[in-house]
Amino acid sequence: MKAWIIREPGGPDHFSLEEIDRPEPRPGWALIRIRAFGLNRSEWFTRNGDSPSVKFPRVLGIECVGEVVASGGMNIEIGSIVASIMGGMGRDFDGSYAEYTLVPHSCVFPLSTRLPWENLAALPEMLQTTHGSLHIGLEIDRAQSILIRGGTSSIGMAALALAKDAGLFVATTSRSSSKIEMLKKAGADEVWVDDGSLERQFKDCEHRPFDRVLDLIGTTTLLDSLRCVRVGGIVCMTGILGGKWTLETFEPMSDIPTGVKLTSYSGGSADISIEQLQHYVELVEKGKLMIQTGPVFKFEELVQAHELMDANQAGGKIVVLGKQ
Repeated sequence: MKAWIIREPGGPDHFSLEEIDRPEPRPGWALIRIRAFGLNRSEWFTRNGDSPSVKFPRVLGIECVGEVVASGGMNIEIGSIVASIMGGMGRDFDGSYAEYTLVPHSCVFPLSTRLPWENLAALPEMLQTTHGSLHIGLEIDRAQSILIRGGTSSIGMAALALAKDAGLFVATTSRSSSKIEMLKKAGADEVWVDDGSLERQFKDCEHRPFDRVLDLIGTTTLLDSLRCVRVGGIVCMTGILGGKWTLETFEPMSDIPTGVKLTSYSGGSADISIEQLQHYVELVEKGKLMIQTGPVFKFEELVQAHELMDANQAGGKIVVLGKQ
């Protein structure tokens, strides 16, 4: 089969399209013909050498959608539509940047849908991460309002859609005022231009703090986010769009306001059920859940897709179609 191999960390030009052996089916693992896959920021970090546990050479890719070729003992018909999410894909074993992938049953999600492959491929990891962030990290069932920091990212747009579907008042952010109208059309109740100090902006307009903050920027905004929630509120750091993994200084007694809770989310496929993912896919199919998608590339255009991710100009989830 054809697969994109990366043999050492580096830029998009480090990918090489090669012919390798197709994985052999085995018990407990399903062989999937890949029809499309979304790109993820974690793959960008791995490509750049910032995932110490990943050994090279490797076929990257932590998610895909496609059809079952061999079930490995799973109770599923050959040819069934499935999504596969994480579970070591593209990290512990070869992932989705290929014609086929062999994955453990625990990360296989059978789906019933008529969505085109390019639309379906934008959903699995984005919905899993968003669902986990909102329900496990932020416990939104007990909240009425949320601020999404990094709102124009694919996860930010998905969080906006899922939080509105859950009935929350949703504020979101962008670094550019040109994105305000787009975010409002997507359902945001408020949009803030993020200059790095939202706490100051809220004080200037006597805005009440939020029940929850989903911080997708990371350590560069985290301390400010902690000052944007009320007593009893929760801040969850899910993303690192700001590009920094660590805080240079962190003094918990002064940096975490009294009564404010700080957590993070980096969970996996076990955090969403097949039924929950199917529900979200059905809402998308019916037009009741709007997910912002980005450009679609051919399999042979993976390098260009990564170049676009590097440029942060996608405007939504980047999808790569499987080899035709």
